[in-house]
Amino acid sequence: MSIAHDLSDAEFDELDDLLAATPEPLVPLDASMLDGYLAGVLVQPRLIPIEEWLPPIFDFEGRPLPDDVDPAWLARIRSLAERRFASLNQSMLEQGWFYPVVLDLEADDAEERAEDAVEAAAEIAATEGTDPDAVQLPDDPISQSLMPWVGGFEYAAVTFPDLHEQADDNVSLLLARLYRHLPAETDEEKEIVETLNREQPLKNLDEAIEELIVTVVDLQAATEAQRYHVEQVRRDAPKLGRNDPCHCGSGKKFKNCHGAA
Repeated sequence: MSIAHDLSDAEFDELDDLLAATPEPLVPLDASMLDGYLAGVLVQPRLIPIEEWLPPIFDFEGRPLPDDVDPAWLARIRSLAERRFASLNQSMLEQGWFYPVVLDLEADDAEERAEDAVEAAAEIAATEGTDPDAVQLPDDPISQSLMPWVGGFEYAAVTFPDLHEQADDNVSLLLARLYRHLPAETDEEKEIVETLNREQPLKNLDEAIEELIVTVVDLQAATEAQRYHVEQVRRDAPKLGRNDPCHCGSGKKFKNCHGAA
């Protein structure tokens, strides 16, 4: 099996800069949101090709890139994103683990990135028919750090709704454990977050990251059977035996007629 080479820190920074150069008025994901988005694509109950998952990373409203976009710029983003996608997939499958790209609250641009994550969450809320003005930055610093990543994951789940449509209580619980880090928009969501914080409190960021990783890996395992299910070929008529009369009406046995081929 080939080994998927993950991105270096310099390449993650490069990818972040490349995404930020997306032509206006498009609003692209940043590197942390993209990382969550890729994980959200990987846990879907169906295999999603890059031709489907790549275009949405350039704009939350689904607007296409202009025709005159720099092909070298686009090719480099595709290459880096595809490598991260493959590395995430391989790490989850072979190690049951991966290292998410989460927001460093001590970084110089942390506040700006947190606000970008809120705006992204508002865009997602609008597509779901909820009030985007109700989206606020969480007070908890742990959720502030994880919100961009989880917001990217949710964006994938909204873009490809197969995961949200699963009639599976285990999947719903796992999603709730992730979405606790997003702004609660309804009374029901607030109640779920309060219950999780009470029954499964997170002591620090390291513990929260570990729970995030385990939750995503569990989601991938929960949908694996559907993702790799191959439909059996159904025959309209029973299979002919070699000694049965040939279907062409020649009167010969199948093995001496069309079956001879």
